[in-house]
Amino acid sequence: MPQGKPDSVPDDGLTTRQRRHRPLTLVHTGENKGKSTAAFGMALRAWNAGISVGVFQFVKSAKWRVGEESALAALNSVHEATGQGAAVRWHKMGEGWSWIQRPGTTADHAADALEGWRQIQRDLAAETFGFYVLDEFTYPMKWGWVDVDDVVDTLTSRPGFEHVVITGRDAAPRLVEAADLVTEMTKVKHPMDQGQKGQRGIEW
Repeated sequence: MPQGKPDSVPDDGLTTRQRRHRPLTLVHTGENKGKSTAAFGMALRAWNAGISVGVFQFVKSAKWRVGEESALAALNSVHEATGQGAAVRWHKMGEGWSWIQRPGTTADHAADALEGWRQIQRDLAAETFGFYVLDEFTYPMKWGWVDVDDVVDTLTSRPGFEHVVITGRDAAPRLVEAADLVTEMTKVKHPMDQGQKGQRGIEW
């Protein structure tokens, strides 16, 4: 795509303008870091464009304060005070769970994940936000807590103009197939390979 020009134009009956302004489903997957980071970078662009942002964080502790949450909360305050940008809402689904062991039973986490997805479905139907970050949402699908077919069907039939970006490892093949943009983060090098733990300003 040199200079942002598509390699081909589909025979879909849409004008160039209509095709350019359709809502997108984006997936950031792969083993290396940067998936959520890239999604939050896109959320900043959405905010600057005046598009409301909803973040649904599935695989983090409810007590874990990440830098992006504080930054987006500050941007929401700017919007409320000045009208600049757009509204931002950050939702932590359940009490937090991960591929790192968390307290609670599998049934508890599965129920929380499913209710989190149901809330997203309600917001999509109501067109609550223009840009959604479903952070680490591949995991509930991988573990069978949320049905992949239900997710794909909901996303492909969502109303209005709502971009959705999903992050996490091991994205389901059907989700990958349905998405408009899929990026796989492939590790070349990582500080942890040399025994270095995560650090402030880089990982959180």
